[in-house]
Amino acid sequence: MAAGELKPRWGQPLTGIISFIVFFLVAWVTWFIFSDPRGPIKWFPYPFVMYLAMMILVGLWQHMFLGDWPFQNMSQPARGIVQTIVNIILVWFVIDIIFYRVLGLGFNFLSYYGMVAAGKPGKLAQVAVVCFVLIGFYSYPVFTIFFAKWPIRPSDLKQPAAGFAEIGWATAVTLIFYTVLIVPFFGLIFKTPAIATPWWTGLAGTPHVHWVFGWWEWAIIILFMTPNVWRMKPWSAMNISQPAKGIISMILSFVGAYILALICIKIAPAWVPQETFHHLEEAKGIAEVKRFLWLHSAEIAGFTLIPFLIWHHYFDDMCPMSDKDSWGAFFFRTIGVLVFTAINYWFFYYANFGHWGLGNHHMTELSHRFPHGESLIWNFWWIIPLLWNEWFFHKWPFYVHDEH
Repeated sequence: MAAGELKPRWGQPLTGIISFIVFFLVAWVTWFIFSDPRGPIKWFPYPFVMYLAMMILVGLWQHMFLGDWPFQNMSQPARGIVQTIVNIILVWFVIDIIFYRVLGLGFNFLSYYGMVAAGKPGKLAQVAVVCFVLIGFYSYPVFTIFFAKWPIRPSDLKQPAAGFAEIGWATAVTLIFYTVLIVPFFGLIFKTPAIATPWWTGLAGTPHVHWVFGWWEWAIIILFMTPNVWRMKPWSAMNISQPAKGIISMILSFVGAYILALICIKIAPAWVPQETFHHLEEAKGIAEVKRFLWLHSAEIAGFTLIPFLIWHHYFDDMCPMSDKDSWGAFFFRTIGVLVFTAINYWFFYYANFGHWGLGNHHMTELSHRFPHGESLIWNFWWIIPLLWNEWFFHKWPFYVHDEH
């Protein structure tokens, strides 16, 4: 019997509910082990955030670019286990060898050891790596999602040549974005004329790199909503060839992301306690308030991750419409994602899961819960079990092949 398409093992919505519970518990338990200040390892926030960010980026290379090569023909769950082990090894190699010991030879802020030798906090190098991954969350997958793998495809390149070509091309673009949007922040920190300082200070009201986080994270959300609950709308309405379609889609996603970030900045004071803003302004001035609002925009974006990813991958884009690709279904799922985002946000901050669930000790008082950005870290950690199961384990054991 040939293996057919994947089917939810227990039907819907039960398969989605069970998957949701399992992914949440796996993320929560592993958070306690590796990150929670009450747990055994206590890697919060660094180097934990650096490793989890790089895990997702390397996983994207493995699955989206290399097509799970060379493990694509292995049976489950062996394939998923092997790919996870390979991911962990590659993450160590990329961070400790490529960034710290190769790129760090020329750019000291990319080397943990270089920072320590220079009498600077090693954490600065970890921040620099996280910022590279932040840029890469958009600049790598954009060539698959918006550009349909142009310029590598169409071609007769086989794996792994095709995958490495995509990685190389996307890395070149990533480095351009990184140079323009991230490097000036380190010019501000190190105050050397060899590195420019943030050009966005007047525009953003703050020189902090969190301005980039605030709208870039929304660009990432728009990018990944496209193949997930949007099912390639609205970009599929453009009947033009590549690379024009990809360039226009990318520009529109940046414009949309910036608008969404500005909306978040305007409306966040409606529910964030005024005491939070008073404390920030008294401590470091109005620029610190602006910095927080840009970062919080990114946090709000992060709360959409689980809702739209699990809705697509494990609830199969459920909607009351018979045509899942209709505009009615598009708006139904979009509004639904926003509703679940609000619930997710409320659970973290107002039900205070960030304190009793994740061990963030400063979150006892409501006004102290918002300024630190931990929710973004948690939401990225939470999606790793989901992505690993979808990418590496091919949804095993939650889905089965329909034999026919």
